[in-house]
Amino acid sequence: MRAIWKGAVSFGLVNVPVKLYAATESHDVSFRQVHVTDGGRIRYQRICSVDGEEVPYSDIAKGYETEDGEMVILTDDDMAALPSASSREISVEKFVPSDQIDPMLFEKSYFLEPENTGKKPYALLREALREADRMAVVTVALRNRTTVAVLRVRETERGDVIVLQTMMWPDEVRVPDFAVDVDGEVKPAEVKMARMLVDTLAGDFDPSEFEDDYAEAVETLVKTKVEGGDVTRTETSTKSAGEVVDLLAALQRSVAAAKKDRGEDVPDEAEEESAGKGGASKAGARKTAAKKATTKKAPAKKTAAKKTAAKKRAS
Repeated sequence: MRAIWKGAVSFGLVNVPVKLYAATESHDVSFRQVHVTDGGRIRYQRICSVDGEEVPYSDIAKGYETEDGEMVILTDDDMAALPSASSREISVEKFVPSDQIDPMLFEKSYFLEPENTGKKPYALLREALREADRMAVVTVALRNRTTVAVLRVRETERGDVIVLQTMMWPDEVRVPDFAVDVDGEVKPAEVKMARMLVDTLAGDFDPSEFEDDYAEAVETLVKTKVEGGDVTRTETSTKSAGEVVDLLAALQRSVAAAKKDRGEDVPDEAEEESAGKGGASKAGARKTAAKKATTKKAPAKKTAAKKTAAKKRAS
């Protein structure tokens, strides 16, 4: 794994230098959108919804759409003026009981590894969190934004580690706009039977018992098609989505422009074209002459060969 962030956990007067690693990775199956007839990749262009023209990256800015549909364009200077966070500190605000935090607030997970100088205070914080059965609510600056997160202890195959989990802000958790109303009361006998079902299926959670059947099925399907030769060989396209540029012509124009800048006489395009044709004609004439010369010499060689053979027979 590669560390994506370095900083320090601070609680009280204790400072723990740490490195941050992404704790999860997605194994979701991804597909390409392709042309069904030849397997070519489908490309998307950046088209302006107003003028219908393709927009280069240099002309793309950030826009904030207001509730009434107005678009406010934010420049690089506007973005630079916004408050940003560049602190390398994970500041502990408080220690709270583990069951007080709704798991729905959790967003991304990271492993914390101590630097060599921080191994002892790291172990101290880890043991304190475990024995108190609490999480540390912290603030941390990631990607230039300050966010709220928690520190908790997680057991792994290689020992217990401290995990940092960023959290969503409270207003980012939605409230359902529906209510589940049941016509009539739930009968005690029904509740009893439901509880019996729960007890029957009770057990401990073991993530290794669950597999991604969909991903495995896709891999098997693709492997079967490859082995059966059901593969589309996509040819390299010679078409370009933008303007086709003649490299030689572009270089010639560049040379002409450089000569003009130095004050040298540069023939216009018509003269260059004529000179190019004349040069081509001369070159063609030279090739024809060379070909004729080669043709004339060939019989002479054959004649000489015949005379030599006749002398040998005579002797």
